[in-house]
Amino acid sequence: MKDLSVHSGPPLEDHQGGRTPCIRSLLEKREKSLLSPYAALAAESKGRAQPEPEHEYRTAFQRDRDRIIHTKAFRRLKRKTQVFLAPAGDHFRTRLTHTLEVSQIARTVARALFLNEDLTEAIALGHDLGHTPFGHAGEAVLNEIRPEGFHHAEQSLRVVDFLEHTPRGRGLNLTFEVRDGIRNHSRGKAILQGAEGHFAATREGEIVSVCDAIAYINHDIDDAVRARIITIEDLPQSAIRLLGNTQGERINSMVTALIQGSRDGVISIAEPVRSATWELRAYLYAKLYPCEAIMREINKGKKILRELYYFLLENPDQEIQEDSTQEPLERRVVDFTAGMTDQYALSLYRRYFFPVSWPE
Repeated sequence: MKDLSVHSGPPLEDHQGGRTPCIRSLLEKREKSLLSPYAALAAESKGRAQPEPEHEYRTAFQRDRDRIIHTKAFRRLKRKTQVFLAPAGDHFRTRLTHTLEVSQIARTVARALFLNEDLTEAIALGHDLGHTPFGHAGEAVLNEIRPEGFHHAEQSLRVVDFLEHTPRGRGLNLTFEVRDGIRNHSRGKAILQGAEGHFAATREGEIVSVCDAIAYINHDIDDAVRARIITIEDLPQSAIRLLGNTQGERINSMVTALIQGSRDGVISIAEPVRSATWELRAYLYAKLYPCEAIMREINKGKKILRELYYFLLENPDQEIQEDSTQEPLERRVVDFTAGMTDQYALSLYRRYFFPVSWPE
């Protein structure tokens, strides 16, 4: 990446012809003078599906970030499973804390590469809005049941495009770049495997996809150790010796290799860290996620969602609201089920499937 650190952006008190320009315009000029030629610039965004006036003191990507943070779907992430279903402990990751960790890691990388930090943050904060309750267990159930299949990345896009409401109407009307990053955030696997080419429309989108993997690889290990399912000694020791014994050391190794390995607009992780990172990921998918202790709870979660889904199809009047858009019932049940938190799904299941005790 081209080093532009010697340049300075226009000060916010700049004046042109005696007239103070709007803050957004100055921020856009600062982006152009400071950022890498491979960065996505807010002033050059491909725009929104519905054109709207620009804001006086926020760029388009800053507005997208703010719109995502204020959604109900974002708030519900705090009660959605990452790996460990409905944990009683306060320190296990949820889908919200995962999202915040991805955002922090991705912003660090974007800043170091002089890419657009605002765009990176917006994509990171929105990437899992469509995730189901009970983590990937819920996603697997809906993918099995629904003829068209189900993927949380596509559902995240549906959330921001259609399901969230604003004073303007349906959808957040996000920019093309943020929507593309959300849609393609699961493509980090290809970069971890060393594949070449571009997997999102922007380098910021690719950064989020890699940092998503860096975050879950490390915090899933941390949570599994906390749950006493594994120990650090169970992990591939060649990878641990290279990357570090602690979560902080491993994240630092991966982030450093990602920054050092990305050149000329290509997002890549430098060897041998890339191979060690892939080895840790392979261990999680082969040994941790399918382990009996986790699968036992995952199967319970899948049973709950499957039975709720079919119950709501047969009894939509219980929960599914009529919709003026006349969306098919099956589509509305999928949206409703995917939007549940773990706790809400458990509560609904008790209501409809547990017997009620008769008072004396």
